[in-house]
Amino acid sequence: MNKTELVEKIAANAGISKVDAKKALDAAVVAIKDALVKGDKVALVGFGTFSVNERPAREGINPLTKQKITIAAKKVAKFKAGAELADAIK
Repeated sequence: MNKTELVEKIAANAGISKVDAKKALDAAVVAIKDALVKGDKVALVGFGTFSVNERPAREGINPLTKQKITIAAKKVAKFKAGAELADAIK
């Protein structure tokens, strides 16, 4: 499902126009992104939790040259499905 299909589904389920559904989806995505940038968690009960994890620096191997390289530490977005979503997928 792409963004257009998701907007159509939201509009149909909520009984609103596609324009309003797109605005709502965009606002939700921005709100989640802003919270993650601040380092906060976003928990949607029954759906899941968005959070930020820190990956430490580590040593890797360049596949072309086979030389050891240092991979820098970084922060990554993480999503953990909630119980209701996990059960629905089974």
